Amino acid sequence: MAVVNLVGSRVLTPNAQSPAVMGAPGTGGGAVRSWTETVETNADDSQSSTYHLASLPSNARILGMSKIYWDDLGTGAATIDVGVYNQSGKSDITDDPDALTNGIDPTSAGSADLINEKADMGIQLWDHATGTVDPGVTLDIKAVLADGAITAVGTITVEILYTLD
Repeated sequence: MAVVNLVGSRVLTPNAQSPAVMGAPGTGGGAVRSWTETVETNADDSQSSTYHLASLPSNARILGMSKIYWDDLGTGAATIDVGVYNQSGKSDITDDPDALTNGIDPTSAGSADLINEKADMGIQLWDHATGTVDPGVTLDIKAVLADGAITAVGTITVEILYTLD
């Protein structure tokens, strides 16, 4: 077994340089902001139905504590994906319906991390989608019924914690 001395890559690695380079405010001690939204579903919402949950700056860094909650939305083969969407052609971002999380089974009440991949926590919102640079616009976060329909009235709620650079 070897003794190692590691530092985190986003904040601490730049600080270990000489002279130190401070991390971006969004990763190194920035103020945490929140967005909470609830949408009501219908008992006959079909596949491809969308639920607009948030509009955030493209440089928002969604934290790993962010969650999505849902009621028991009935029986069937429905799944919910949460993605990042361009607002009416305001940037070159291509809509990505499962950029944040996918495959949520809403057939019993529950919750899940909003960010599926741990490596994606704290990256800027535009980087979750197809962007190559921050377009400096507002992007939408939407849930979509990816497979099947829901058969019960209920709610979908997000609690998004994020920082800004």
